[in-house]
Amino acid sequence: MLAPILKRIGLKFSINDPRWGRGSQDDNQNQNQNPQDGRRPEGPPDLDELWRDFNQRLSRLFGGKKGGGGGPGGFRPDMGNAGYGIFGIAAVVVLALWLLSGFFIVQEGQTGVVMTFGKYSHKAPAGFNWRWPTPIQTHEVVNVSQVRTAEVGYRGSVRNKQTSESLMLTEDENIIDIQFAVQYTLSDAEKWIFSNREQEEMVKQVAESALREVVGRNKMDFVLYEDRAKVAFDAKKLMQAILDRYNAGVLITNVATLGVQPPEQVQSAFDDAVKAGQDRERQKNEGQAYANDVIPRARGAGERLLQEAEAYRARVQETAQGDASRFKLVVTEYQKAPAVTRDRMYLETMQQIFSNTGKVMIDAKSGNNLLYLPLDKLIAHTASQEAATAARNAAAPTGSAAGSSEAAQALEAERATRPSDVRSSRDREGR
Repeated sequence: MLAPILKRIGLKFSINDPRWGRGSQDDNQNQNQNPQDGRRPEGPPDLDELWRDFNQRLSRLFGGKKGGGGGPGGFRPDMGNAGYGIFGIAAVVVLALWLLSGFFIVQEGQTGVVMTFGKYSHKAPAGFNWRWPTPIQTHEVVNVSQVRTAEVGYRGSVRNKQTSESLMLTEDENIIDIQFAVQYTLSDAEKWIFSNREQEEMVKQVAESALREVVGRNKMDFVLYEDRAKVAFDAKKLMQAILDRYNAGVLITNVATLGVQPPEQVQSAFDDAVKAGQDRERQKNEGQAYANDVIPRARGAGERLLQEAEAYRARVQETAQGDASRFKLVVTEYQKAPAVTRDRMYLETMQQIFSNTGKVMIDAKSGNNLLYLPLDKLIAHTASQEAATAARNAAAPTGSAAGSSEAAQALEAERATRPSDVRSSRDREGR
């Protein structure tokens, strides 16, 4: 800023200039000039001469007066006008610097908020901006793209717990220890600066309050095991609603649950209760599986018995109806030929009886009865006798009830396989 002014008044500060700091009167009155080569001797500049030269030039610029005895050459500068000139230069320099202080840079992803006498004026976009310098206007740069985090229930690490924040009460009056983090960005820089004080602390308190409300509306098992994601979603929704009501200019992006567990003082008792609940659920599942296996089979057996009974009833009814119809036909035929019908009925009856006996009676005209025993029946009779003997040998010598029962069963089997008595044909004829 001083260079143009000094250039205007003709004052040059150049070390390479041999005439630097030397006035015109010094040129005329220099007694030490070398007459041989016409050059002045070189040396360091004289500060007194430099100051006089500066004052002379200022006087010429701002209207100085000449007078006698004022100095070399009879020139006396007007020091009052020179003081005003210096003051004006200083004022211009200060004004320039003051105006330059109004420039500021806003980085990408940030927003500048300009305030006039402390009141919101406008927003400055990213780039090089200017405002009226202080104290007329001030600005504050807000990073709106940064993802900020509010920690509730811990500080820095989950192990560093804050029990005053993490302990919460559920709907079923149980206490849980929960740590979670809330991530958010700024949606409105003006609201973030002017609507609330201690904005980060405000966001943390809103997050804690919202999560306490959500946990208080749910039971302990739901928060711990069933659906943590729903708890986080409901808490995020409630946080955003509260912050919008506060005009905080905050957008909640994520709510992460880092740890949910019972308090450390009752951790062992809670583990036992959880194991008991798991055993109860396992036994209920096993009972339900057994019921699902037995009930269908019982229903199937019941349906099968019903169908068999229905079939038996239908068979008996049809058999009875068939026998009745056959009897009616037999009666009709008997009325036509009684003797023939009677003999035929007798033969059919005897055939049915003899087919179920182990002995066969042959009626000879000579009067001698011949008894015929089939070999297969004899073999079966021998086998039954051997089985009865083995059962008696296996029985206890004291004659227990079990041994007596087995022996009785063996005797009954032997009697069942024994051939029935022989009846003569004469007895049949006598009947």
